[in-house]
Amino acid sequence: MNTLDLTSTRRLFVKQIHEIGEWIGFETRNKYQIVAEDGTPVAFAAEQQKGIFGFLLRQYLGHWRKFDVHFFSPDRRILLVGHHPFRWFFERIELNEDGRRIGAIQKRFSVFSKCFDVEDEDGKVILEVSSPIWKLWTFVFRHRGREVASVKKKWSGLLSEALTDRDNFLVEFGEEMSASEKKLVLASAVFVDLLYFERKR
Repeated sequence: MNTLDLTSTRRLFVKQIHEIGEWIGFETRNKYQIVAEDGTPVAFAAEQQKGIFGFLLRQYLGHWRKFDVHFFSPDRRILLVGHHPFRWFFERIELNEDGRRIGAIQKRFSVFSKCFDVEDEDGKVILEVSSPIWKLWTFVFRHRGREVASVKKKWSGLLSEALTDRDNFLVEFGEEMSASEKKLVLASAVFVDLLYFERKR
């Protein structure tokens, strides 16, 4: 497994790849292209639950089901693996690199905002994330109350927003973030899409 180098990266765009099945109401495996500011492909991400059984679970259980998301390089070498266990409540994604857990993203209870925590490899909360009701498309990552990163959903166009689940996100990293923290923030963009923006038709 290779390493995803985000050392000098400040901004990335996560673009969901549209499939024709979404136009007629089917939930397909979510796939994403991750690009730099200049449009250069950095990585891709895709759900790995295949086959008819996976198709049926996707239609009826949505983001509650068990599945994996692979992040891989443009030449198809695996960089990161996100594991989403079956959960009815408080969903999470556990992120692994080269067989080693580097952290997790855990949804937490909230009434008026979307909230989740980012944990390190030991389960310690290192970042708190919220999207207040007046900024439904913006997710701010804070460390001890200070903003250090953000994930923002970008407008995909009227037809795409109305008829499909295709979403685009801008991921911005703070200057002092570690490599593992950046990878967890990037994985959070996929987590945000799966949790809050799927099945909006």
